[in-house]
Order: sequence, then structure tokens, then C-alpha cells
Amino acid sequence: QVQLVESGGGLVQPGGSLRLSCAASGSGFRISVMGWYRQAPGKQRELVAIITSGGSTAYADSVKGRFTISRDNANNMVWLEMNSLKPEDTAVYYCVTITYGVIGPNWGQGTQVTVSS
Repeated sequence: QVQLVESGGGLVQPGGSLRLSCAASGSGFRISVMGWYRQAPGKQRELVAIITSGGSTAYADSVKGRFTISRDNANNMVWLEMNSLKPEDTAVYYCVTITYGVIGPNWGQGTQVTVSS
């Protein structure tokens, strides 16, 4: 089983930046897709960005041009660089992975991002 641990969340002013990290650990696994979701209070969880093992990426329209996802396949790490943050980016951000041979995604415990002045 894959364990995911996120870090890097916090409080930032509008226009600021944060970098989220997620480390996957376990044994005998190969990760296909890594990504980030977020859930704001009273709202459904939504996709933020994903990245394949080959480096292809996809982003929610709301974050295009502001957020950048990257990964290190050898070390099973994924990052989310968030720039020009807005109050509406406030949410709990979850790391998610799809592992070869495993049905269903793996989720991290989440990290809070708050954008406020």
C-alpha cells in the first residue's frame, strides 16, 4: 500500500506563493499518475492538477497559468507550485496517486492552504 504525506501548506496573502510537496512511500509499487485535488468549505472536492509518469500535465481552468505541477519519478515525489494566489484558492489540498495494478486512488491526509490578508 502507498502512503502519501503532504507538506507546505499555510497562510499566505493574496498574490503570494506556496509550494506543496507530497512524498509517496511503501514497497513494490509503481505510480502512474500523481496529482492534487482540493476541497473548500461547503464545496465538493475538485481536481487541481495531474501529471503522468511521462510528464504530461493537465490543470483546472481556474489555476492555469498560476499553478505548476511537477514530479520526481525516481523518488516518488510530486510538487505543486502555486503563484498569484487568490482567496478562492483557500482549501484543503490533497495529494492523490494512481498506482499500477491497484484499483482506486490513494489519498494523502491533506494540507490546509489559506489565502487571506
